[in-house]
Amino acid sequence: MELGPNSYDITVERGCLQRADALLNLDRRVLIVTDRGVPRQYAETLAARCKEPVVAVVAPGEGNKTMETVTGLCRTMLEHRFSRGDCVAAVGGGMVGDLAGFAAACFMRGVDFYNLPTTLLSQVDSSIGGKTGVNLDGVKNIVGAFWQPRGVLIDPDTLDTLPPRLWAEGMAEYVKMALTLDGELFAALQREDPRQDMTRTLERALGLKKNVVERDEREAGPRKLLNFGHTIGHGVESAAGGALYHGECVALGMLPMCSPAVRAQLRPVLERLGLPTSTGLDKQAVWEAMLHDKKSNSGGFSAVFVEEPGKGYVKNVSFAEMRAILEGAWQA
Repeated sequence: MELGPNSYDITVERGCLQRADALLNLDRRVLIVTDRGVPRQYAETLAARCKEPVVAVVAPGEGNKTMETVTGLCRTMLEHRFSRGDCVAAVGGGMVGDLAGFAAACFMRGVDFYNLPTTLLSQVDSSIGGKTGVNLDGVKNIVGAFWQPRGVLIDPDTLDTLPPRLWAEGMAEYVKMALTLDGELFAALQREDPRQDMTRTLERALGLKKNVVERDEREAGPRKLLNFGHTIGHGVESAAGGALYHGECVALGMLPMCSPAVRAQLRPVLERLGLPTSTGLDKQAVWEAMLHDKKSNSGGFSAVFVEEPGKGYVKNVSFAEMRAILEGAWQA
């Protein structure tokens, strides 16, 4: 990732977790943040390669991605006398990365952060780019900071323990990248199973996101394309109250934002990957959650649309226009 003084290496390699000490500076105190849903061996493998590891295990789930959890992580660093020369490492999914990254950004006004994602969702998307944050009062990621990692290790071997539903939700972000940025990649998705060569799949997805972030680190322009599916998707996620995973909500959020022709191509791809294409959620509850989203403003929403695969674009739409889109969502 070429971001001037904030540049860092992204390693995609089977078994790289086993040699993390050769790829990251772990010769110091390291707060290893993981959650109870992550296989213990991953944090233990990293801890064995650190000079002074401190393992913090948080409760899993979006409901625990809060300021209180971040405060607990900062308190742990304070109790173990962490200094500005020490670091935080996330071992787990996107929730863990968001929490750990935000804690690293806050403690002593910023300490080094390493991201070691172990789910497909986090590996293809949230592992790079520097977005960190927590939820507040049911609003997703409304408090946070841009804090780039100092290094990212992506070990496809960690996906071996992933259940099918988590595999599927990770593929939603892969589809998102293809639809907005790479028409040829979306065409390939229609022909072949991207799970057959995960190293290549991860490299392609990360390459697309890397290029966007390098042009727009703080989401002033092109990076907004990566929000495709999230305007409605975040509303679905809040309204579902934990019943749907993030990637499943993104899949549902993409469909209404496509032209009819693209929607007809997208629906079978999502179904083949095991992702939902309709929901019976109360649309009023979805709408109310959308109104609190960061992408809404006094005049409406800044939303991403796809009229043709690989050619996503951002458009400002009024509240009335977006409400109409939501009302017509998920119809056959």
